[in-house]
Amino acid sequence: MESRGSVPARPPSYEGVWRFTAPAVDVSVPQARRAVRELIGRQGVPAHDDIVQGLLLIVSELVTNAVKHAALLSPEVAVEVAIGAEWIRVSVEDNHPYRPKALEADYAQTGGRGLLLVREIAREAGGACDVEHTASGGKIIWAALPLVPGLPGQGAAPGVTSPRTDPSAP
Repeated sequence: MESRGSVPARPPSYEGVWRFTAPAVDVSVPQARRAVRELIGRQGVPAHDDIVQGLLLIVSELVTNAVKHAALLSPEVAVEVAIGAEWIRVSVEDNHPYRPKALEADYAQTGGRGLLLVREIAREAGGACDVEHTASGGKIIWAALPLVPGLPGQGAAPGVTSPRTDPSAP
């Protein structure tokens, strides 16, 4: 960003943090995906199409996991989208205390690879993802992707933080 004289540079108009909640039911998965897609479009986020598609797949996987595995202790899930000048981060929070781990590819299993997929999408885009506990005993699973794809496997750029560390700067 540039600044002329003493006038400070303004952040891009698409930056911000948005949060919505949904019941932990199956119909919330496509609704969350649609809400995130509409937000990106409405804000005019200059994200590469591959990044948007990866992010929407991540939203689907994370909300599906919350619906399938946390609904008993968390009848509602929260989805947060934080958009910065160069990054977009999505997180899904529920009140279930179990902190899942990404499984390795086991082709004999019919499920259980959602977090592996999320991790790989983030890694290939040059982003990051993690699972953290909340103060209330639940968890947040987040993924941050650059608006423009990075080189495969380049890893996360400095400044990608957890949703609770600095929600205004993904």
